[in-house]
Amino acid sequence: MDWLNSEAFTAVGQHIKWSDMTGNVIGLVALALGWRRSLWTWPAQFLSGLILFAAFATSHLTGSAGKQVVVMAVAAWGYWQWTRGRQQAQDGSVAVRFATWRERGVMLAGAALGTVAVALLFTAYPTLSWDPWPDAYIFVGTLVAMYAQARGMVEFWFAWLLVDLVGVPLNFANGFAFSGFVYVIYGALVLWGLRDWWLRTRTTPALEGAAA
Repeated sequence: MDWLNSEAFTAVGQHIKWSDMTGNVIGLVALALGWRRSLWTWPAQFLSGLILFAAFATSHLTGSAGKQVVVMAVAAWGYWQWTRGRQQAQDGSVAVRFATWRERGVMLAGAALGTVAVALLFTAYPTLSWDPWPDAYIFVGTLVAMYAQARGMVEFWFAWLLVDLVGVPLNFANGFAFSGFVYVIYGALVLWGLRDWWLRTRTTPALEGAAA
């Protein structure tokens, strides 16, 4: 495992680790596959989570490491969700929709309460995290985002944008420069994916009406 945390190269004064680079490149591929509504997004997210877990666990970023455990667990669940058949649109791809107001409320409440609970845990045990509040925010925000993705909700993209707002500066501050750069690219892909899924919520009902 030592080679994963060894330096791959230096760019703009930042030391890029193999684990940081490899895990995030695969993560970018996973996000692009999610935008295309490909089933392969879930295996890619699982592999990315596995590699990044090894990176963060050795850097005392417990929230970020725990986030990767969540990524792997939800990736397995998301794969199962997308293969069940109930999520299929008329064209055979995964159907997407906006969440109901009740679902939005549940996700927002869960994100807020979850962040406070995890942050208090990290604060009570300082060895778990050097940055308890942002670490907890990223941990819980990722869980909410992946849940929304697995359910085919457009809000998945909004949740990722909110995670990125904290993830970029946190990764730079803790020496994971490549993660910081990649999160910037994530932002562009998220906006692109958001537009695509949003438009599909407007065309899918029309297609289903025509088929009926």
